[in-house]
Amino acid sequence: MPPPFETITSRGNPLLRQLRHTAARGGVTARGSALAESPHLLKEALHSGIEIERVFASERAYAGVAATIPPHRRIPLHRVADKLFAEASSTSSPQGVLALVRLPASDPETVFSGLALVLDGVQDPGNAGAIARSAEAFGASGVVFLKGSAAPTNPKTLRASAGSLFRLPFLAGVDADQFLEVADGRGKRMFAATAHGGKSLLDADLGEDGTVIIGSETHGIAAKLLDKATPLAIPTESVESLNAAAAAAVILYEHARRKLRP
Repeated sequence: MPPPFETITSRGNPLLRQLRHTAARGGVTARGSALAESPHLLKEALHSGIEIERVFASERAYAGVAATIPPHRRIPLHRVADKLFAEASSTSSPQGVLALVRLPASDPETVFSGLALVLDGVQDPGNAGAIARSAEAFGASGVVFLKGSAAPTNPKTLRASAGSLFRLPFLAGVDADQFLEVADGRGKRMFAATAHGGKSLLDADLGEDGTVIIGSETHGIAAKLLDKATPLAIPTESVESLNAAAAAAVILYEHARRKLRP
């Protein structure tokens, strides 16, 4: 069991202030740690072997959380009064555990080593995290979060990814010009998911060196990216388009299905 600490009962505790600030901003701590919430994410972080700076558990959940952490990991575990824990959480229904984790760094060479996804203005953290989950599930080489998209370190993005962002290579904070420079330098073929008017996904060859750009549902994909990409449409019936996460999942699945086809 991790070394015990006294129960945190003061709202002014500096560690709790840090948690509240990180949860409110949806970013990272001064040390670069992101906030991972839920027992599932803690287990995924432990299983993935990423750095876990410290863990916080509510009084009610403390015993179960302590039993989850292997003693050899020696991760500081703090017990927090239930009411204060709820205030520090970014969810309306806290599950009793918060962990500060360091997401692994990735490089363009790894992210673009196969089919990569590029998020352009996907601001909803739930969609961004779900896309990362699908990317890992269907064998994408990585995800690029362009500026203006939800941050991969946002607690809601991490929850929606269900742990995939602990393992999936990604780049964040990249602007469109930087992406185009890197993609052109590596000879990457670019496709842009569009609601209509593009090449049908059923006829498109994404290959193993392509990038698929997923845009926001409100504004679509930036013109400078569309100018460089082949429009890609998913055939649908009765509905005009799918949301960003669903579209990404369909495209990734179709690409994976073809790879497995004899």
